[in-house]
Amino acid sequence: MPTPRIRREVSVRAHGCCEYCLSQRQFSSDSFSIEHIVPQSRGGTEETSNLALACQGCNNCKYSHSHGIDPVSGEEAVLYNPRTDIWVEHFAWSHDFSEIVGLTAKGRAAIVRLRLNRPEVVALRKILAAARLHPPDYPFAGLNA
Repeated sequence: MPTPRIRREVSVRAHGCCEYCLSQRQFSSDSFSIEHIVPQSRGGTEETSNLALACQGCNNCKYSHSHGIDPVSGEEAVLYNPRTDIWVEHFAWSHDFSEIVGLTAKGRAAIVRLRLNRPEVVALRKILAAARLHPPDYPFAGLNA
């Protein structure tokens, strides 16, 4: 269990956004938690380099998985890692910013495994985009600390 200091550090680093689906904590009905990128059951540690802020939807879907199936190739792929991967290299937004589109096998596998386009999240994104509050103004494109 991460210490309160580590929990704060991870949350601040994520700018209050789920590091997978980019849901903003301030608008989400889901709770957010500190997630182990490499699950502890697979040797993952409590180091901040293995921790990410995740909405409960993404955290529940990821569970102890580290791989998923790319729906294009049908092959198994390692899931997106917010500490080592750059979000915009693996994902893009649909034209109306309501859905996440996978650009790579890793991104597509993460979309399926974590259900990044869950209906309730897509609906919230549409409302927030209309209010110009989505996508979040956060440097996920280049932040890999």
